[in-house]
Amino acid sequence: MSARYGMVIDLDRCTGCGACMIACAAENNVSPPEPRATWRTGITPMVVRALSNGKDGTDRREAFIPITCMHCEHETPCVSVCPQQAVEFDKSTGIVMQMPQRCLGCRYCMTACPYHARYFNWWDPQWPPGMEKSLNPGVSVRMRGVVEKCNLCHSRYHDALQKAAAAGKKEIDVADYVPACVEACPTGAIQFGDLADPKDPATIAAKSPDAFRLLEAIGTEPKIHYKTTQAWIRALADRQSDRPTEAPHV
Repeated sequence: MSARYGMVIDLDRCTGCGACMIACAAENNVSPPEPRATWRTGITPMVVRALSNGKDGTDRREAFIPITCMHCEHETPCVSVCPQQAVEFDKSTGIVMQMPQRCLGCRYCMTACPYHARYFNWWDPQWPPGMEKSLNPGVSVRMRGVVEKCNLCHSRYHDALQKAAAAGKKEIDVADYVPACVEACPTGAIQFGDLADPKDPATIAAKSPDAFRLLEAIGTEPKIHYKTTQAWIRALADRQSDRPTEAPHV
């Protein structure tokens, strides 16, 4: 049976530290931002945003929410609009893949994404002298003029496949495929697993009464789930018309 990899992010545990963002950038060779880059023009495949219930005084409540590509399962918007087939839904994993070598930079996918989880490379990547030695050899560096996003650390998935093949196995060991953001989270707020496996802890967490998905009403069936005991946070997830107007928290 095909896998359906996804995440469950516990917002009651998230402290907004940004460790997931840093780990994502390091793992996927995202270069330091240009000095002139803004939160709209930078590359942040994983971004932590601040939430508020909008009240004042002792009634005010705040939280943080990490947002990344939701890896939509049903009628994936970015896949349907791409004229270059640079975006593909991997039926064997459920991962929405972005192929920069096919991308022509039209940014249709960015317009189509209801989660604003895609980013355009406005500048060629550059690293301070010596820092290029720290690049991940398993991930290609993207050039100016293409779109990119989270691919659930697909290079780590390939590493797990190679390890399984070397051991004569057809299936990967779930412990061998852990995205960088999951590994880096100091509070264990991000849970990763195969949502097609009913016994996977991530699947069980995704079906808990406290779990929800962003903009669930539009029917894209995202594989990034969230959970919280705070009703006001779940209520924000149902608001379909709001576009982020504030800069990321970190």
